[in-house]
Amino acid sequence: QVRLVDSGGDSVQAGGSLRLSCLAQKNGRAIRAMGWYRQKPGKQRELVATITTGEVAEYADAVKGRFTISIDNPRSAVYLQMDNLQVEDTAVYYCHAEDYPYRISYFGQGTQVTVSS
Repeated sequence: QVRLVDSGGDSVQAGGSLRLSCLAQKNGRAIRAMGWYRQKPGKQRELVATITTGEVAEYADAVKGRFTISIDNPRSAVYLQMDNLQVEDTAVYYCHAEDYPYRISYFGQGTQVTVSS
């Protein structure tokens, strides 16, 4: 079982920046990829960004050019640098990990990001 602890959410004004962090306790599992999802009020959870342990990253169109995902393999950590935040980025952000070889998904407890105009 992989355990994820995510942090870094806060309240900021539009145009501001935040950096989310997530540490994975792998408990003997191997991880293929890590990333971030978010869930807006009344909406389904959606993918924000993902990165493999080989550092291949993908982003949702809504965040391309504003968010940067990075991974620290020795620390089993993933980070999300969020710049030029907009009101529509307000959501609970969840760290995600996919193990190898079974591709089971794990989620952190979530961290709230609130952007005000």
